[in-house]
Amino acid sequence: VIGGMFYGLGADGTVSANKKAIKIIGKETGLHTQGYFVYDSKKSGAVTVSHLRFAHGPIRSSYLLGDGAAQFVACHQTQFLERFDMLAKAEQGATFLLNTPVPAAAVWQSLPTVMQQMMIDKAIKLYIIDGYAIAKENNLGRRINTIMQACFFAITDLIPQQQAIKAIKAAVVHSYGKRGQAMIEQNISAIDMALEQLQSIEIPKMAGGGKILPPVVAKDAPKFVQDVTAEIIAGRGDELMVSQLPVDGTYPPATSRWEKRNLAQEIPVWDEALCIQCGKCPFVCPHSVIRSKVFDPATVKDAPATFKHLPVRGKEFPEGWHISYQVAPEDCTGCGLCVEICPAKDKQNPEHRALNMVPQPPLKESEKENWAYFEKIPEYDRRSVHTTVMKEAMLLQPLFEFPSACSGCGETPYIRLATQLFGDRMVVANATGCSSIYGGNLPTTPWSTNSDGRGPAWNNSLFEDNAEFGLGMRVSIDKQREQAGELLNKLSPKLSGNLAEEIRNSDQSSETGIYEQRERVEQLREALAGDHSPEAKSLIMLADNFVKRSVWIIGGDGWAYDIGFGGLDQVLASGKDVNILVLDTEVYSNTGGQTSKATPKGAVAKFSAAGKPTAKKDLAMIAMSYQNIYVAQVAYGNKDIQTLRAFIEAESYPGTSIIIAYAPCIAWGNDLTNNHQMQDLAVKSGHWPLLRYDPRKAEKGENPLRLDSKSPSVSYEEFVKNETRFSMLWRSHPDAAEKMLKESQQEANERYDHYKKLSELSVGEPKA
Repeated sequence: VIGGMFYGLGADGTVSANKKAIKIIGKETGLHTQGYFVYDSKKSGAVTVSHLRFAHGPIRSSYLLGDGAAQFVACHQTQFLERFDMLAKAEQGATFLLNTPVPAAAVWQSLPTVMQQMMIDKAIKLYIIDGYAIAKENNLGRRINTIMQACFFAITDLIPQQQAIKAIKAAVVHSYGKRGQAMIEQNISAIDMALEQLQSIEIPKMAGGGKILPPVVAKDAPKFVQDVTAEIIAGRGDELMVSQLPVDGTYPPATSRWEKRNLAQEIPVWDEALCIQCGKCPFVCPHSVIRSKVFDPATVKDAPATFKHLPVRGKEFPEGWHISYQVAPEDCTGCGLCVEICPAKDKQNPEHRALNMVPQPPLKESEKENWAYFEKIPEYDRRSVHTTVMKEAMLLQPLFEFPSACSGCGETPYIRLATQLFGDRMVVANATGCSSIYGGNLPTTPWSTNSDGRGPAWNNSLFEDNAEFGLGMRVSIDKQREQAGELLNKLSPKLSGNLAEEIRNSDQSSETGIYEQRERVEQLREALAGDHSPEAKSLIMLADNFVKRSVWIIGGDGWAYDIGFGGLDQVLASGKDVNILVLDTEVYSNTGGQTSKATPKGAVAKFSAAGKPTAKKDLAMIAMSYQNIYVAQVAYGNKDIQTLRAFIEAESYPGTSIIIAYAPCIAWGNDLTNNHQMQDLAVKSGHWPLLRYDPRKAEKGENPLRLDSKSPSVSYEEFVKNETRFSMLWRSHPDAAEKMLKESQQEANERYDHYKKLSELSVGEPKA
């Protein structure tokens, strides 16, 4: 039996390439084949390990490869060398293939010393390839699957090389035919270049000069993180004892900050001389890795030599204070969205902006030091921040950081924004889906806390009942506040001054009001500390309910439009003070890209291979029909300030609110480095009108509906032909594609016109 192990990264194509390799080998050689694939439920950014077996007879094994069972090991991501014991399962004389940008002459020194010794002891044969350089040259982005697959067949003798390469190229035509001839040619060119650039490296007789493996997590990590989380990160979770796991199923927050994935080949570097301090870069960052702080320069006199800061612009800040924009180099995924959104350009060289992508390795150590220093700088006082101003709002600390979502994810910026604005008082009901996977799946969670230990309380429920689950949170909080109020009335004679009355009548519509209420609650606890009566003990336990709670019900379109719509509608009709955030990817993202009722007409997805024949459900219109619900439809890539204001208005509305957020997804088939352009075209084509419906305006005699996007300025064809999910239909069903395009154009125009008419009506006028 021949065994092979392949370490890849979710979404780099490793698993799909190995599945194709199994088919090719089985078909071309008659060998029996088997594949087992180890990966978690995150689609990208997490390690995938493929265990392959090939044999002349039937394979009876139904388990992963054991120690010494792999004749071939491949590492498709260089950073894995520092995280995993790559050669533990390699047999004597095995072959090791490494994808690395390091030149051949320096490869040996780039390996960990312990790995060098193992290669010597086991007489490992080493081959290298710079797969990402080849992928970049052929416009394949981060997809290195065909490149690494070609190298595998070139190194092994399972199939004669010429025969194997012919089979791989045939598989490329079959796999990418629907995406166009250009995609086929790019992959075939990459295969040919891989064969030319694959190199064999001679193994020295002695180890030395290599890297020392860093600890899985930093030494100052909490004990639970070191004992449990680190073991799961290192791939040794199966070896943990049951007794080490929390008995009640709760896990500590903010553990994602300890998992340094080092995914980015390039990271953004701040050119402070060009920066206009607009705040757009932290706003769009899907992983909360670029942040801004304003501070007294006297507090950073001991800063590292490379730490950048400059005087902050604006009279709203204390005179002489400085601002810094800092990147977490080991947490960045290299999506480049912050650079793409940056409006500040060098007039002499427009390609150079206030943020520019630069190779990460030379900057890693210095930027690690800068990030560690930046984190210790005190946060700017929330009470002094004007949250409707982008630059100031982005000074607020995100309490959702380093999620393991896909690089360039369209969902996470909306969640991060909510935590910046309301995170210290959020209670979250999260429907199962992408947001529950990157939000609460082991080994780490991105939901975080501030320096006071406050942060979102998060829980996950099912598709079919998450809305009711969140409503139950609201009802429970309200009931506990009611109970606390009753106890406060009973005990008020024991309290000095007007404390009880101030607690009951507090105005918590601002950060200052919430801060002051927290101060009163602490005074209440101190006043009751010596009272051992049952009422006092109960009030001390319930007192936090006097402080405003912000309840958020979060999920994707599969939940909101489809499986959970019945429950969602029940919550919309309740009138309760909950905030609903729908992360609309227009497809079932987490389960593989199936059609949902949010999928637009003509889009290709699973269960609609010939294009979805019906139009997208208009959830905003359904919600507005209740007339007492705050409704917003947003796309931050087109109008970021509208998104910011929608979140603030929704949370402040004393009833039910719903925000429907446009979120491009890798399930569409596009590279998410184009995330913002896709959002922009969706709005400008009329596919995604931006709007805010605020019932409070109707109470003032004003029209509650505000249309925030202009009339369609680009054709629907321009929008759909920039996205793979639509363009595939022109290749497979061209007549149907043309028909659906015309229908979609008409529907987009009619939808926009209908919203426009509604937004122009006088209050009390019959609706159109």
